[in-house]
Amino acid sequence: MDNAVGMAERLMVAARVAQASEADHDGHAYWELLREAATGESAETALSCGSGLLASAEPLGRTVGCDLVGNAAGAHESLRGEAATALMALAEVETEVCVLRSLVAGLGSARDRRAVPVLVRLSGHEDAELRRQVAADLSSVNSGLPDGPDVRALIRLTRDQDPDVRNWAAFTLGFQLEQDSTAIRDALWTCTTDADGEVREEGARGLARRHDPRAVPLIAHLLDSDDGSQIFTLDAAEILGVPELLPALTAYGFHAPETDRAIAACDPVRRARMEDDAWKVVMELERLRPDLGAALGSPRYESVYEMQLTHRGWAEAGYDAAALLTRADGDPLRAAELVVADLTAPAVPG
Repeated sequence: MDNAVGMAERLMVAARVAQASEADHDGHAYWELLREAATGESAETALSCGSGLLASAEPLGRTVGCDLVGNAAGAHESLRGEAATALMALAEVETEVCVLRSLVAGLGSARDRRAVPVLVRLSGHEDAELRRQVAADLSSVNSGLPDGPDVRALIRLTRDQDPDVRNWAAFTLGFQLEQDSTAIRDALWTCTTDADGEVREEGARGLARRHDPRAVPLIAHLLDSDDGSQIFTLDAAEILGVPELLPALTAYGFHAPETDRAIAACDPVRRARMEDDAWKVVMELERLRPDLGAALGSPRYESVYEMQLTHRGWAEAGYDAAALLTRADGDPLRAAELVVADLTAPAVPG
């Protein structure tokens, strides 16, 4: 696909086949073609092609345009501003719901805060699936303000009549965003009494991430019940890391790695041992490779296991401390050697 015209023709054919077919592979073929078009050296052509399709008289053409522009923005940070500008211009005049869904997803990929007003406006649309899409993509396009219009929209969506919308709004507000305020906590608290089990779990997990003391009895109650998937609840218990949850966790019948991680985070003895071993990894790294600049941190909104081993020169060098130590059979020296091996290994050709 070496030109925009040929790219558009192929994508429109694939989109029509996917639209007319009930077979999953036809839909997968369309999205694979989009991915192929948006990556590599053809990215600028893809953005140009997608932007051209946004002016199509056919709703399917505009949908494909949004998908392609969004994919190009997701694959190439340098194209995100231009992609967001094109999608926001279409948002001013677009009325077709199918197009608006793809448009919102594209804005999520562009990650441009200028799009916050567009998403806030569409959060009140009559189509529930579009509102759900907005709730999901406000995790990528947000103001960063605890009382921003996007946060207020999410709070409203946690009270939506559609349970899927409420679930995504609670997930984004409680888990994806790191803003904190009384209004946010009150909304999450309300979620813990929702008729939908997943919304209740997301509300409790959101409170746990903010270390709200009200989350402790909520998590204990959820662990004692058979309600929901419990994975979110175990995640919340791990984040809280308080001994008060040990009775509920030890009595919990589902024995899985997630359960053990939560118990270890809440058990003061096991937690102290893991923290000590994690510091030993850092010290061994400093001894082996002082040029790496190893450091250890524990983000407020994550569990003790989200301690990050980072180093100068590589932006994506975070390690889950517990997983790293497990990989090293509990030996801090071996763990440090594994990190050095990971970070100094030659790049594998794509």
